[in-house]
Amino acid sequence: MNIVLLEPEMPANTGNIGRTCVCTGTRLHLIEPLGFQLTDKMIKRAGLDYWPDLDVTVYTNFEDFLKKNPECEGKLYMATTKARRVYSDVKYEEDSYIMFGKESAGIPEEILVEYEPYCVRIPMAEDIRSLNLANSVAVVLYEALRQQGFSGVEQTG
Repeated sequence: MNIVLLEPEMPANTGNIGRTCVCTGTRLHLIEPLGFQLTDKMIKRAGLDYWPDLDVTVYTNFEDFLKKNPECEGKLYMATTKARRVYSDVKYEEDSYIMFGKESAGIPEEILVEYEPYCVRIPMAEDIRSLNLANSVAVVLYEALRQQGFSGVEQTG
């Protein structure tokens, strides 16, 4: 699996997401501009000692990401509060890409319009803006992993 963060702003969220990615064998893609430096102490604090094991790539912009990941075509899902489909109604491939926008504004409308068939949402109470970014990533990622039979992760304790 692949998690894509478009212009993340909060280092603690990205650190938590990085830790989730390491725990699930998921690649993390970060699209600039970032609201922090990757050396920020908050990212390391949230990511704990997992951060050095993270498979992470940074891109200069969305076009750079698409150019360097042509295999994502048809497998790039957009998590947004504006979607019509619920995240659990999608059949994720084992090498899907799931993109999340920045905390303050989400994914820009022009991208959402282009990828409308691939937009998914997490159901929430009415008049609520959104879940925390790190929580949203975990919810959708674990559904995608569940659909793959939790392939590659330990299932017993």
